[in-house]
Amino acid sequence: MIILKNPIAETPQKKLSYYKALNDIANQIHSARNLNEILINLQNQILSVFDADRITIYIVDWKKKEIFSRFKAGTVPEEIRVPLANQSIAGYTVQNAQIVNIANAYDRNELQMINKDLVYDQSWDKKSGYVCKQILSVPIFYKKYLIGVLQLFNKKQGPRFSLEDQTSAVEMAKVLGIAIFNQRKMTLKTKKRTRFDYLLENNLITEKELERAVFLARDRKIPLETVLLEDLKVKKEEVGRSLAQYYNCEYIAFSNRFPIPGDLLINLKQIYLRNNLWVPLQRESGKVRILIDNPQRLDKLDSIKSLIPAEQYEFALGLKEDIQQFLDYFFGTPHEQNQGSIDDIMGKLDAGHAEDQEEGAELLSEDDSIIVQLVNKMIIDAYQKKCSDIHIEPYPGKQGAEIRLRIDGACQKYQTVPYHYRRALTSRLKIMAELDISERRKPQDGKIQFKKFAPLDIELRVATIPTVGGEEDMVMRILTAGEPLPLEAMGMSPRNHERFLNMIAKPYGIILVVGPTGSGKTTTLHSALAYINKPETKIWTAEDPVEITQKGLRQVQVQPKIGFTFAAAMRSFLRADPDVIMVGEMRDHETVATGIEASLTGHLV
Repeated sequence: MIILKNPIAETPQKKLSYYKALNDIANQIHSARNLNEILINLQNQILSVFDADRITIYIVDWKKKEIFSRFKAGTVPEEIRVPLANQSIAGYTVQNAQIVNIANAYDRNELQMINKDLVYDQSWDKKSGYVCKQILSVPIFYKKYLIGVLQLFNKKQGPRFSLEDQTSAVEMAKVLGIAIFNQRKMTLKTKKRTRFDYLLENNLITEKELERAVFLARDRKIPLETVLLEDLKVKKEEVGRSLAQYYNCEYIAFSNRFPIPGDLLINLKQIYLRNNLWVPLQRESGKVRILIDNPQRLDKLDSIKSLIPAEQYEFALGLKEDIQQFLDYFFGTPHEQNQGSIDDIMGKLDAGHAEDQEEGAELLSEDDSIIVQLVNKMIIDAYQKKCSDIHIEPYPGKQGAEIRLRIDGACQKYQTVPYHYRRALTSRLKIMAELDISERRKPQDGKIQFKKFAPLDIELRVATIPTVGGEEDMVMRILTAGEPLPLEAMGMSPRNHERFLNMIAKPYGIILVVGPTGSGKTTTLHSALAYINKPETKIWTAEDPVEITQKGLRQVQVQPKIGFTFAAAMRSFLRADPDVIMVGEMRDHETVATGIEASLTGHLV
């Protein structure tokens, strides 16, 4: 039989002093406005009363079915989270609402006597370098509700915590239970409402994730909603619901089922609505319904009322993406300009009436308007799906032409065009790329400036390759545009990032960036150039095509048709006093030789 004895409470005088100290701690906790702050100030006093070395206080998260550390002493990780299960000591304490007093947490037999599933996770000791042997774990109650766990570690004198310690720990847990409940109550009263309370209350994100999202939004100068959607992968509907709850109104997501409110749009400019992020949806019984990004912006509401007179107004919440989609749909720009989905357009191609007809025509037939719609819709869909390449593959006989999109490195089937329209399809694309539509025997290369044909400013590089049966495969590369990515965002390992920075900082030499199509060669090169692009450095680039432009670089578009090749461009650069030369391709002996010579004569290539 083990006799538990508290050395502090051996004499009446010591016992009185012991309870006086305990009472003093309780009074200070009850009178404190900030529980964390008072616990930090009192931790040495609490440990001294229990003759313990360390303390941890856990709070129960019933929604996630786990407990997390609210306060702790020592060099342990920022937050400890363990599930509500018998596998951990704190989890067992909550699961069974029982006190656990362990003499040696490393003694598996002692743990098994308490519960067969109980184990001590020694990884925490390995991380902190602190060994826990004696553990006193006490449930924290407020009235009948279990809200946390108090744990004391390593009795300084004696083999384990005494019965007196257990009794005192129960009293301390009662004090903490009242303090934790009161602080929660005070927090709810004083807490300022935020736009994303709904996400926090429903455990869709945590406080830390929200703080991180706020930091990222400020750093990137983008809306917080964008970070939640793209980085934290919160569903758009949930973000909309959260904002609608904050603004106390309805959330409306984009839908093409809304009739176009022509009478409300007559005197409104799309660019104005896009910049101010609102759009009228409908007028019904004298009430006008408006979709807006912030229904509490009084300046916007006044502008709306002056532009659209009505007896009543109803304001609904819309995300930026929803409002822009409604504008595109109502005004007939990129998203909806092609008269429905690709399936609707394919349905207009009557595959039955021309089965005996000659397979296609070299020029566009009477169905050219449908072909134009098909081509525009295909390119816009590919762009919206973040596709890198569009493959058009006609098959011989009556098999038609298959369209595939390369997304995230893998080709996906998009649509099959009936066989008697395949020539019309390739002819339309050749016309857009200014290629010879009568030449099917040899490969051709060209470019499509898509903004000439639809309100979407992108460029496509087009290549045709003759295949069997007199057909032609076409591959279109959607060219990237915009600002270069910073090198920190390229996803390199710390070692590779450091070595790459050392390489591009050298005054001369040659750096080859190689990889398959779409692997990020151009992006990597321009990120490197952005890093070394400084006023004291002269940088020339030869590219085909120029996809990313940067101020400070002198960028050249090569023109092989007139003899202005990569090699010719490099020879010109060497006479133009360069510090750095970037070459888009090195596919021939002359370009490679010129590049190596330049790298050996004081230039970084």
